[in-house]
Parts: sequence; structure tokens; C-alpha cells
Amino acid sequence: MSVYKRGKTDWFKFQFRGVTIRESAETSNKEQARDAERERHTALKNSASGITPRKIVPLFEVGAEQYIEALRSECAPKTIIGMRSSFALHLRPFFGGRLLSDITAFDMIRYRDRRMAAGASPKSIANEIGTVRGLLLFHDLDGTWGAIRKKVKLASPRKVGRCIGPQERDAILAACRASRSRSLYVAVVIALESGLRYSEIRLLQWVNVDFSRRLIVVGKSKTDAGEGREVPLNTFAYETLSMWAAQFPARKLNGYCFPSEKYGEGGQVYQIDSSRPIGSWKVAWQAAKKRAGITFRFHDLRHTRATDLLSSGVGHTVVAEIMGWSVSTAVRMATTYGHVNLTTRQLATEQCEKFKETTLGWAQKWAQSETTGKVQ
Repeated sequence: MSVYKRGKTDWFKFQFRGVTIRESAETSNKEQARDAERERHTALKNSASGITPRKIVPLFEVGAEQYIEALRSECAPKTIIGMRSSFALHLRPFFGGRLLSDITAFDMIRYRDRRMAAGASPKSIANEIGTVRGLLLFHDLDGTWGAIRKKVKLASPRKVGRCIGPQERDAILAACRASRSRSLYVAVVIALESGLRYSEIRLLQWVNVDFSRRLIVVGKSKTDAGEGREVPLNTFAYETLSMWAAQFPARKLNGYCFPSEKYGEGGQVYQIDSSRPIGSWKVAWQAAKKRAGITFRFHDLRHTRATDLLSSGVGHTVVAEIMGWSVSTAVRMATTYGHVNLTTRQLATEQCEKFKETTLGWAQKWAQSETTGKVQ
């Protein structure tokens, strides 16, 4: 066995059962390189002998840090920040100091009950338990999680969207038009009239808006079914978006429709950066709702659009394509929105009755004429 330099990194080389093993030690320290060489040689011997090394289970706080670091490249920064906050404030104080494999269903039940007693929402608790689930599965502790899931219910009450009435619609649009955030009104109109998701609107670029065909080609979306879908614009949405575009005569295709910008006194707009999307409408949206005296969510604008489409007689399949629902979501939404399509179902029933009356009525008259020899 030998250790040698290749550039600034130490490598090791040895023979094992007639095969030359040559690998980087990934260090420039010679002693560490020798240790890496011995570990590699021992691992090969154990593997050849059928010996499986026992996996070391980390402590909760160590495993959590490894889990978060592994997700850093896959998740949005805000998600990582949220997870770190959840671990630091709630999970680590309760589970810290114990091995991941020692977490039991009883522990999880105690954690859930303690968080409920502290006034945490069911959704927050479900998200935190879901985070523990991801942590256990990441460290190959499927059995540990399997024992927990049998006794701990994860599901939180699902928020049922509601349809916005005409008066509420007028009130929120008026409040948004008066907002310091000049883009809020346009965003709300698009949500109401096209059904796009909040993130789809926020990340919309001018290249995705086809004014000649009066439609939006959705870019990045929550679902695969949502990406690339073409959503037609009705007259209200088209004219609103056209007037908004007129405020950016030098706009570029790769620029964001709702750019990052700041507002000064008297509604002055400055530091407009079309290469970055607006961060959020949260503050402006909450203020607008307060002025309008309403309590619904931004997502209810999308729910309202789906409701309008279904109530006007558009089939669930077409609505699913417009809304960008995945197959599983489309099936669930068929049940969720079933009640709002009552008027359409009643019209369909009446239409069927008229058809039967017309068809069967003539059939009866024809049968009677064959019997009596005359048509009544």
C-alpha cells in the first residue's frame, strides 16, 4: 500500500485480490490519507467476507443538521429558513439529546399534545411531524417511522376554499386599486379572471404573455401539469394586463411582469428591477383586505375562478387543464367542487327531461296511432 501526491491532494494505491485500487483520499494531510486507505481496505475485506458494518444512528440535532444541509440545493431558501426555525423553536427542545432511532409513537403523541396545549394550529403541528418523518426516512429509519405512523394521525383539517361573492369582489378590487403597491390590483385581477396560482403570477415574465393570442403560457408551476399550460385571458384580464404592460415600454422578454420595486411618499416608485420578481404582496394584500372588510385568502381568488368555470357548464377535464391540476388533484377537486355545480346539474336534468318528453312523447303517440289508427 502506498500514499502519493497528485497535485495538492493525496491519493492511495493498493492491490486487493488482483485488482488495483487507486483512489483520492480527498485530503492533503498524509496521516489522514493513510487512515482513508486503511478504512477503504477494511471495507473491501468486510464486503468480500459478507460482513455489513452497523450503521451509526446520529443524535437528533446532528441528524437534523445533515438533513437540512442535504435539502439546501433542492428547496427554496424560505423553506430552509422555515425548517431551521421549526427545529430550533419546537423540535430540538423536545427531541434533542436522543438518538433518532429512540423516537417512539408515544414521544410523538406527547409532542403533538404539548403543541396543541400551547395553542399551535393543527396545520403547524402536522408540518412539524411531517418534518420528523422526512428526517427519519432520510436516515433510513423507515421502521422507526412505520411504528410511529400507525398511532399518530398526521392529517390536519383541510382548508375548504370559498367562492367570493359579487359585493366582495367589487370591494377587494377597489381596495387593491387604492393600494400603494401599484401591481397588487393587476395581480388580483389575473387571479380572479384566469385562476393562476399566487407563485405563477409573481414569477410571470413577459415572454409568457402572448398578447396576440390573448393568453398566458405558464412558466414555473407547482405541478408538472401546470407548467407550460396555456390559459386564455378574458377581456377584463387582457385589458388590465395590456394597460400594465404599457407602463413598461422598454420591457424585455426575460423581464418579470411584476418587478421588484420600492415605494416612497406620495406613491413614488423607485429602484425598479425587472430582472427580479416582486418579493411578496403579503403586506399590501392584508392591508387591502382590512380596508375592504373581508377575510378570505388570496387562494380563494383561484377557487372563485374554478367555481365560475364549473358553474357555467365547463367540464371538470377542461377546468383541470386551465387550473393546472395534477391527475390526483383533479380527482379530488371533482369532489371538492361538486357542490358548486348544482345549478349546472339541475339544468342538465331539465334538459334530459325535455328530451325524454319530446322523444318518448312522440313514441307514445306513434304507438297509440298504430293501435287506434289515428294520431292524437
